[in-house]
Amino acid sequence: MEIQPGRLYLVATPIGNLGDITARAAVVLGGVDTVACEDTRHSGMLLQHMGIRKPLLSLHEHNEAARSAQLISELQCGRSAAYISDAGMPGISDPGQRLVNACRRAGVPVEVLPGPSAVITALIGSGFPADAFFFGGFLPVKSGQRERALARALEREETSVFFESPHRLDGTLTMLARLGPERPVCVARELTKKFEEYRRGTTAEVSAHYTKHPAKGEICLVIGGIDLPKWARESSDSPP
Repeated sequence: MEIQPGRLYLVATPIGNLGDITARAAVVLGGVDTVACEDTRHSGMLLQHMGIRKPLLSLHEHNEAARSAQLISELQCGRSAAYISDAGMPGISDPGQRLVNACRRAGVPVEVLPGPSAVITALIGSGFPADAFFFGGFLPVKSGQRERALARALEREETSVFFESPHRLDGTLTMLARLGPERPVCVARELTKKFEEYRRGTTAEVSAHYTKHPAKGEICLVIGGIDLPKWARESSDSPP
C-alpha cells in the first residue's frame, strides 16, 4: 500500500486486545509522516508495541479546532498524517469528527480504515437484533437526564446501545429495573480483554447481579427493543 501525500488517514485501533490491529492499519501508521492522537502517552505505547516510531501530535477534544488547522496546513504542504483515538474508531464518542469535517471543507482527502468498534462488538455479542439499532454514546451523568434517556430506549423498537461508567452502572440498572423490569438487557464489559464478560437477562436480573458484584472496566449497555422477537427473548446467560 502506497501512502498518499496530502491525505489524512483515520485509523481504528484495538479496544483492548492489541492483536486486533489490522495489517493495513500497521502499514499506514508506519508509513505516514505524522500520527495525530487523542493521548500521546497512550498511543505511544501502542506504536511502541508495533515497533513504530513516529512524531506524535496531540489532538483531543479540548484542542481539536486549533490542532485540526495545524494538521491541515501540514497536509496541504504535501505531508501525510494518520489520526487515532485511544481505542476504537475515531469520532465515535471520541475526537475526530471536527478534524474530518475541517479536512472536507479544506478539500483535503480523508481515507477511513475500518477496524475495532466497541459499539458493534457489544451489539453483535449481545445477541439482540442488529439490523437496526440506536447508539446514544455515554449516558448522561445527571440522573434526571439519564432516566429520560433510558425511558426513551425502552420505547424504541430497535436495540439501543450506550456507554456507561462502572461507577454509575448500578444506579443505571436500578433505574432500568424500575422502568421496565422484564426488558432484556446485556452488559458487555471489558470487551476483547482478559476478563471480557457478556451478562444478559432481564433488567431486574442483571441489576440484582451488579448490586452484589460491582462492575469494573469499560462497559457497553445494550437494551433490547420493545418488539424484541421471541428468539432473542428466550435465552439468558445470567447465572443465579
